[in-house]
Amino acid sequence: MIFFSKQKMNLIIDIGNTRVKAAVFEKDTLKYVIFFDKESILSEIKTITKKYLISKAILSNVALISDATLKKIKKIVQIRILSSSTKVPFINLYQTPKTLGIDRIALAAAAVTQFSEKNVLVIDAGSCITFDLITSKKEYLGGAISPGIKMRFQSLNYFTANLPLLDKEEVTNFIGVNTQESINSGIVNGVLQEIDGVINQYKKKYSHLTVVLTGGDTNFLSKQLKSSIFAHQNFLLEGLNDILIFNSDT
Repeated sequence: MIFFSKQKMNLIIDIGNTRVKAAVFEKDTLKYVIFFDKESILSEIKTITKKYLISKAILSNVALISDATLKKIKKIVQIRILSSSTKVPFINLYQTPKTLGIDRIALAAAAVTQFSEKNVLVIDAGSCITFDLITSKKEYLGGAISPGIKMRFQSLNYFTANLPLLDKEEVTNFIGVNTQESINSGIVNGVLQEIDGVINQYKKKYSHLTVVLTGGDTNFLSKQLKSSIFAHQNFLLEGLNDILIFNSDT
């Protein structure tokens, strides 16, 4: 068996509804990222463990796989399951901490680890658009949850009789001159105005605010937003790795 590196690595597994994101870290340095269908999770993990010397791993959204699959994963690699009871490097002030999404926990961990002693607003633009605030005192306060871009297009099509289902496009003119342009402007321009507006709301209350944009629509949105942001596609994976390291050190 030949390893790419003799260094011990961390394996990060983030399970989605249909796809899985996996990453390999050497301490806090990202070495490898792969996306694959959920049905391939066992074979892909086996392949990764043959290429890299994995010493520990963390898995999020475990409810999306069967108990039988989880048992098989545990036979391949020593793994920690992220839950609301997992130790994290921040103070969770959310009133219902057990209902706080695993992804939002990971993003908060990344924020306090990478932007220590700063007020950070993390915006995750994926299936939903989430806004999460972490203060300079490492306090997670909460935020907001809004429908994502794809969900808005699907909803408009589903709940109306005559509006088509479209794919997102950059807005060149916010005044739509036909139905397709009007839908695209209403959704995409609406999301852009929403995000910029929310950022300005937070900036009025929290000075010197650092804003991080992540999630599947990061690249699409970042070049159209007016606000100054850090666009960070792998922020969630890094947050999961931060939690794994934090629990290894405590």
